[in-house]
Amino acid sequence: MGDVIHTLPAVTDAGEHIGDIRFDWAVEEAFGEIPAWHRQVDRTIVMPLRRWRRDPGRWFGREVRKTLSELRLERYDHVIDAQGLYKSAAIARLARGKTAGYAPDSAREPLAARLYSQRTSVPNDLHAIDRGRMLFARTLGYEVPDTRPNYGLSKEDFPRARTPGEPYLVFNHASTWQSKAWPEAYWRELICRAAVLDLQVLVPWGNAEEQEQANRLARGNDTVEVLPRMALRKLAGVLAHATAVVSVDTGLGHLTAAFGTPAVSIYGATDPSRTGTVGENQHHLRTSFECSPCFSRLCTYSGAAEVTPACYATVSPDRVWGTLRHCIEREYR
Repeated sequence: MGDVIHTLPAVTDAGEHIGDIRFDWAVEEAFGEIPAWHRQVDRTIVMPLRRWRRDPGRWFGREVRKTLSELRLERYDHVIDAQGLYKSAAIARLARGKTAGYAPDSAREPLAARLYSQRTSVPNDLHAIDRGRMLFARTLGYEVPDTRPNYGLSKEDFPRARTPGEPYLVFNHASTWQSKAWPEAYWRELICRAAVLDLQVLVPWGNAEEQEQANRLARGNDTVEVLPRMALRKLAGVLAHATAVVSVDTGLGHLTAAFGTPAVSIYGATDPSRTGTVGENQHHLRTSFECSPCFSRLCTYSGAAEVTPACYATVSPDRVWGTLRHCIEREYR
């Protein structure tokens, strides 16, 4: 989800510099709703690669043929791979049009560059959003903008979870990386702090394991509501209209930033300077530990530790609550 959201500002830039430009967007199935939210996007082409990988027999089935037909329905002036991965480059190559992407020194997987007709070098130390904006500008022939990223989304286009003026917080506790998981005991303590102010806390989840954790967080506290499974657009509305959000490094955190909702994001295994949330009212809390950021899905630290992953002992509930309370107070000045 993060990669999709990081590309939205580049699409906005292109629309502002080339007024009649339109996009079709090939995207992983789980995030197929997001591109259609942008006014410059005409058509979303859903690519269920994760599902196909789990069932290789599908590669020879009707669904794959239908998807490839949709991908090749139009001839494009440009086919841009915004990810720089071999799988995304292969999809770009299958579409009809001149392919463009990152040069080998800039792509996340250098071999992907072999599949592009046009290659662009961009600095690797830039944030992912800035890299995408530079790639689009150089591919489409306009100056790289020096403006703040504009995701092209308006929170008023998304449904409210509560009546206007009713405050609530959202705690995005879940991540696919074990190394990004802020300790469960810390989440419970943060919930108790919110309860003192009588603030409702909404907790989303995406799979059975995350739902179990959400239920544990809610146990014994009437101010916590575990959200039901819902469409991404409805969940986007929950984030867009929240008083404030606390999040680990996850796609929902980036979606929160796209709306400018006040948020506190916690980083341990990853570096926010490269892939952190970008937008108004965003606050990054980074661990201070000998092996962070490790960029590893699993924590491999073997020394003595107060919590697991060990690095999050340096981002205490006190620290998070102090920043979160500042966000809340700022909203109601």
